[in-house]
Amino acid sequence: MPADGFTTCLWFDGQAEEAAHYYVSVFKNSELGRISRYTQAGPGPAGSVLTVEFVANGQRFVALNGGPQFKFDEAISFQIDCADQDEVDFYWNKLAEGGETGPCGWLKDRFGLSWQVVPARLTDMIMDPDPEKAARATQAMLKMGKLDIAALEKAYAGE
Repeated sequence: MPADGFTTCLWFDGQAEEAAHYYVSVFKNSELGRISRYTQAGPGPAGSVLTVEFVANGQRFVALNGGPQFKFDEAISFQIDCADQDEVDFYWNKLAEGGETGPCGWLKDRFGLSWQVVPARLTDMIMDPDPEKAARATQAMLKMGKLDIAALEKAYAGE
């Protein structure tokens, strides 16, 4: 991996390699990178996976087996801007499998990582200079788990 830019480090408790393989399988433009292992110096068992570098959807990550001290929470999430309902459905269904769905397009995957599965068009709707259109789209979104683009568009249009 190049030395410039940002790499997001994700802390796992023994699931780093499984998670890296999973994310690479979900997203296009993805690949596994180097795997480092604990040595005799520890603190993990010698030979067990310490880190796994991977790229998911063009973004660089390092999955770290750091132990049970830290867990993911909703303070950090990844937003997936989806072109159409098929993409929304794909990412929602794939990432929610074994995880937990929430409101407004949010979910936690099976590793506890939070995602926002959002139609790219939603931002334009809720930021519309017409406050009534924006309010209708926002109110519709607040009533949804998985976002439904057709229903959002209808609410936005006042139908």
